[in-house]
Amino acid sequence: MCGIAGLVDFRRQSSKENLQKMTDVLFHRGPDDGGYFFEGFEQSQVGLGHRRLSILDLSNHGHQPMAFGHLTMVYNGEVYNFKEIRSELERQGYSFESHSDTEVILKAYHKWGIEAVHSFNGMFAIAIFDSQKQTLTLIRDRAGVKPLYWYQKDGLFMFASELKSFHEHPAFVKELNHDGLALFLQYGYIPQPHTIFNHTYKLKAGHSLELNIQNSELNITKYWDVIDCYNQPKLDISEQEAMDETERLLKSACEYRMVSDVPVGMFLSGGYDSSAVTALLQSERTEKLKTFSIGFHEEKFNEAHHAKKVAEYLGTDHAEYYCTQKDALEILPKLPEIWDEPFGDASAIPTTLVSQLARKDVTVSLSADGGDEIFGGYDKYTGIQRKMRAFNKIPGFLQAPTRFALGSKLTQYAAEKVGVFNARDRLNRFSQMIGENEKGLLKKGSQVFTDQDLNRFLLNKLNPVKTEFDAEINQAWLDNVLAIDYKTYQLDGILTKVDRATMSVSLEGREPLLDYRVIDFVAKLDPKLKINNNNKKYLLKKITHKYLPKEIMDRPKMGFGVPIFDWFKAELKDYLMNYLSEDRLKQGGIFNVQEVLKLRDRYLAGQDVNINQIWFLLMFEMWRERWMH
Repeated sequence: MCGIAGLVDFRRQSSKENLQKMTDVLFHRGPDDGGYFFEGFEQSQVGLGHRRLSILDLSNHGHQPMAFGHLTMVYNGEVYNFKEIRSELERQGYSFESHSDTEVILKAYHKWGIEAVHSFNGMFAIAIFDSQKQTLTLIRDRAGVKPLYWYQKDGLFMFASELKSFHEHPAFVKELNHDGLALFLQYGYIPQPHTIFNHTYKLKAGHSLELNIQNSELNITKYWDVIDCYNQPKLDISEQEAMDETERLLKSACEYRMVSDVPVGMFLSGGYDSSAVTALLQSERTEKLKTFSIGFHEEKFNEAHHAKKVAEYLGTDHAEYYCTQKDALEILPKLPEIWDEPFGDASAIPTTLVSQLARKDVTVSLSADGGDEIFGGYDKYTGIQRKMRAFNKIPGFLQAPTRFALGSKLTQYAAEKVGVFNARDRLNRFSQMIGENEKGLLKKGSQVFTDQDLNRFLLNKLNPVKTEFDAEINQAWLDNVLAIDYKTYQLDGILTKVDRATMSVSLEGREPLLDYRVIDFVAKLDPKLKINNNNKKYLLKKITHKYLPKEIMDRPKMGFGVPIFDWFKAELKDYLMNYLSEDRLKQGGIFNVQEVLKLRDRYLAGQDVNINQIWFLLMFEMWRERWMH
C-alpha cells in the first residue's frame, strides 16, 4: 500500500524537485521508502514517484519505481493472486528477483500488455511508462478501492493518489469546479469522474488511461463495469447451491487478503458484513485474529457491545476504543487535510479513530465494506420499493406529466402552508419523487441539497452534469439500484472515507467483499436471495448463521452513525460563526449569503433543519480555507 504521483511535461519546465515534492507530500501513505524516476526527452519530461508502505517482500527488492526492459512502473495496492500469475509467467520463461507482487504486475504487463489487468485480483492504482512506445498508462482497480486522480492543462499532465500532490507543482491551476461543488453539496462526495477542480478528474474504477507522449493524445478505456455483471443471464440454481458457492468465494476472498509479511487485523462492528468476514477467517485458523471496534457512550449510536459479543463467541483477540467528544474535536480541524477534496460523511471521524487504534498492533486491517451494496442491506432499498408500490397505486390516468404537475402543486403547498422548515423540506422532497422510477428515487433520495436548494444557495447557475446515477441499466428494480450504489455511494463515499482514514495513519485497508468474483457471481442470482419478503441480506445472513448464533446477530441494522451533532452543539456554534460568517461568505463569492445565514441561524436557534446541509457547508468552507488560499 503506497502513494504514487507523476507527470508528463510537454513544456519541459518541470524539475525532479517538483516530482519529489508531489511524491513526498504523500509520506503518510508510504513512510517506509521513497523512489523517483525523472527523465527528459526531446519533446517532454516524464516523472514517476512512489512512497512505500512495505507489506510484501520487505527487502529492497520491492523498491519502486521498478524497471524491466523498456517499462518503468509505480503502483499502489495489492494484487492478491500474484503467486498464480507468477507461476504462469515462469512457465512462459520469466524469472523473478523478488517475492513482491510489483514485479509480477510489471512482467505480466510486459507479456500481455493492458490485457494483463483481467488476470489481476486486487485493489490497485498503476502507472507504467513505456519508453519504447512512448506511452504512459494508468490503470485503476475494478471497484475503485484505490484512488487515482489526473490533471491536464497547458501542456502539463499529472497523476496522483491524492489531490494534495498537484498543489506541490507550481504550474497547477487550482480553479474551483462549480459542477464539482454542486455534486458535493448534493451527495456529500463528488462522484467519479468529477472533482472539485477544473482540468482535474478521477480515473473511473475499472478503467485505464493511455497518454501518447509523442502527440499528447489521451485515451480512456473501460475494461470492467459492475453493470455488465448484472446484465448477465440469471443462474438457474437452487438456494443451497447459491449459498455454497457464495460461501466458497467469500472464504477465498478473505484468505487472499490475509497474505502479508506484516501483521493483519479486522475492523469488527458487530453487524452482518464484518461478523461474516471475521467468522470465515477465524474458522480457518488456530491463532487468534486481531479485531478492532469503536464504541460510543451514547447508547443509540453504540455497536461496540455487539462487536464484543461476536468477538467473544469467535475467540478473537479483540480491542475496542470508546470515541469521545474530545477525540472528535481533535480530529475535526484535520479533516480538510486528510480528505483534500470536500467530504461530508461525519463517520470519517470514528473511522480515523478505529484506524489509529488498529495501527498500534497491525499494518493491514480488513474491512467489510461492500456487503450492503452487493447483498441488499440498506433500509433505503426497501424504502424505494415501498415508494414505487405507493406511486403505482396512483390511478392510471395520472400518468407522468400529471404526476409531476401534482408534485409541483405539493411543492407550492409545502412552501406556503407548512411552517416547520424540515417538515416542509421533507414534503417538498417527497413531491419531487412522485412518478420517478427506482433509479430516480435512489438519485433524489441520496441528495442532501436538491436541485431547487442549489439554485437558491449557489450564485452560479446549476448546470446538470451526468454521473453514475444516470447509468444505463434495465434489470429488476433491485439490481438497478445495487449496481448504481456500487458505482456511486460505495465508491466515492465509503471507499474514499476508508482509504483516506486508514492511509492517514499508514494502515493498509483491504476489502474482501469487493473481490470481483463475489459481485460477478452474486449479481447473477435471483434478487429474492438478497431481499426476501423485506428480509435484507437474506443470503449473507444464512451463511453467517452457520458460524454465529442467530440470537447474537438478529437486531435492527444501525449503520455507522455518529453523535457528532449532539457533541458539537456548543463547539459547532463557534465553527459556524467563524466559517459561515457573513464576511467570509461574501469574500468567497460562491453562495447566496442570505440563504446560508438563514439556515445557520435556524440551526443555532434550535429549529428543525436538515443538519447535513449545515455540516456540508461547514466542511466545504473548512476545505476552501485550507486549499484555495
